[in-house]
Amino acid sequence: MDYLDFNFLDFLDIVLVAVLLYYVYKLVKGTVAINIFLGIAIIYLIWKLTEALQMELLSDILGKFIGGGFIALIIVFQQEIRKFLLMLGSTNFTSKKSFMRQLNFLKSEITEVTNVDAILEACREMSAVKTGALIVIKRNNSLDFIKDTGDLMNAEVNKPILKSIFYKNSPLHDGAIIIEDNKIVATRVILPIAKDANIPLRFGLRHRAGIGITDKTDALALTVSEETGEISYIKDGEFVLFKNLEDLNTKIRGDLSN
Repeated sequence: MDYLDFNFLDFLDIVLVAVLLYYVYKLVKGTVAINIFLGIAIIYLIWKLTEALQMELLSDILGKFIGGGFIALIIVFQQEIRKFLLMLGSTNFTSKKSFMRQLNFLKSEITEVTNVDAILEACREMSAVKTGALIVIKRNNSLDFIKDTGDLMNAEVNKPILKSIFYKNSPLHDGAIIIEDNKIVATRVILPIAKDANIPLRFGLRHRAGIGITDKTDALALTVSEETGEISYIKDGEFVLFKNLEDLNTKIRGDLSN
């Protein structure tokens, strides 16, 4: 490539690669895969450096390693690739505003609007009386593909509404609720169930559903067990039981800011 002959297509090529790398990084950030991603990036840079310095033997070895590792990368990053494709497939390309928000452009910080305090206070009170609940909080990936399985709503998040939705005699208590930008946008939502999840037998469909949706998207999920009252926090298909809600509050706010 002649570096003096730099045109618009070259610029566009660089921008698109930068955007792609950025979203790959966003998908793997906070997971074990981030270390693998950084390792691959370092190996690629070293390969290009050896090519530029005409170190033929080392360059040939690294080139074959990278070229033959494509299938291995698909296996290693299968969860992240699935999330990326799901994000693309669930994006409404006919709506410019929706598409731009999906790509995180023109998007305000979620942590500024999501009422985490109200959500956790409602979970605490429901835990005390063993009221089962399943709350899904949207992050970057679109959840439109599951909203249609429930009843659409547009209610601001607050403790009384959350408790009334999951009240045992409420017609809305079955299924999950979806929270997006501090709005309860859907109730009675049916989530994909994690069939092969390695979770204790005492946990039922709520936990499996929470694992299922967080495994397929970057959403966060909170469950309150109807049997034990325990509060579980689920992210990336993995759940943690929290007894200290202050620690959970800090964890959720940190994850929503990423």
